[in-house]
Amino acid sequence: MTSAARRDLWRRFARNRGAVAGLVVLGLVVLAAALADLLYGDGPLRMVARPLQWPGTNPAFPLGTDRLGRDIAAGIFHGARISLLVGIMAAAFALAVGVVIGALAGFYRGIVDSLLMRLADLVQTIPPFLLALVLLAILRPSVANVVFAIGVSSWPPVARIVRAEFLSLREREFVQAGIAAGMGDLRLILTQILPNALAPVIVFSSLLVATAILTESALAFLGFTDPNVMSWGTIIGIGRNEIRTAWYIAAIPGMAILLTVLALNLVGEGLNDALNPRLRDR
Repeated sequence: MTSAARRDLWRRFARNRGAVAGLVVLGLVVLAAALADLLYGDGPLRMVARPLQWPGTNPAFPLGTDRLGRDIAAGIFHGARISLLVGIMAAAFALAVGVVIGALAGFYRGIVDSLLMRLADLVQTIPPFLLALVLLAILRPSVANVVFAIGVSSWPPVARIVRAEFLSLREREFVQAGIAAGMGDLRLILTQILPNALAPVIVFSSLLVATAILTESALAFLGFTDPNVMSWGTIIGIGRNEIRTAWYIAAIPGMAILLTVLALNLVGEGLNDALNPRLRDR
């Protein structure tokens, strides 16, 4: 992409003020994750103060402490790293699987399309959260297994989007010209069709990350995650027993999840405005 094309893409994205605000919020979350070790080098699991200190009562712990005396601010900063890591890696896993399956189904059609789409139908018959829960009940709870479970349960919509794009682009003149010129199937897929099919996938990827963060939070709330790491969902799970007397323990990470997911959805909307050719001239 040329510098002029990048500037034009940013100009169309910046028209959506909500998308710019979402990008700023995401930048703050990424900054918090990057500064976690610098600001809270002892980690979020260390007991540092008297339990159940409310936010604002102790300047050393601005977001308060939980029932074990752990600093909630440390949990929020370190939890940003885990939640973002799981969200991005699970989305990348789902995108990789979905793009490959959707591309093969849309390009070859026929029996290949039928078999691969029946596989997608089979995965989609199980609710994604339930499938992830079952996989983690079988596997040892860890960050890697959480990423795998969420990714396995999230790829079918990506495959269907890519398949639809490939079915549409397969008959276009530039693809037929490539076939007439003797291009191999792999070269056609990678250089001619896939680059033109990525716009809706890029937009959908922001929603995938948001969904993965929500799913990881729910799994952590139920205890299906690595007990040696702290995510936002873990903090909410810790605070559920004190929800009446110390509701801030669950409310603070819940607000962090809300803002992050909202920001990702706003960025996705901005990407749709920037990449959708029907909206470019508005």
